Amino acid sequence: MEIWINPACSKCRSALTVLDAEGADYTVRHYLERPPTAQEIRDVLTRLGLEPWDITRTGEPVAAQLGLDGWPRDATQRDRWIDALATHPILIQRPIITADDGSAVLARSPESVRAALGDPETGTASTDTGRTR
Repeated sequence: MEIWINPACSKCRSALTVLDAEGADYTVRHYLERPPTAQEIRDVLTRLGLEPWDITRTGEPVAAQLGLDGWPRDATQRDRWIDALATHPILIQRPIITADDGSAVLARSPESVRAALGDPETGTASTDTGRTR
């Protein structure tokens, strides 16, 4: 299991607290220091079942500089969005947990962090897209 975090983010710190409390085995990726490649972002999006605009922090200053609010949110522009996320990782919503079973979760709540650990009844993780800004 890997968790993409920004240590300055309170939701990331909360997610780490939940993982530790649950005794989870995980690796931390400080994604601002070691940004994901465009392909890694594509892979995570597939695992999340989301589109790049769904995990984009449009409230960041760089989003305004790029004019993201005016970008179409459709298949023809998908690579443009992914390239923006790879080039400006601060735009990636966090934290993101990729589980060993191939699932991924945008872990913005304690419940979604626990879901990444697997639901004891179903043995599967679920996705909580949370709120993007």
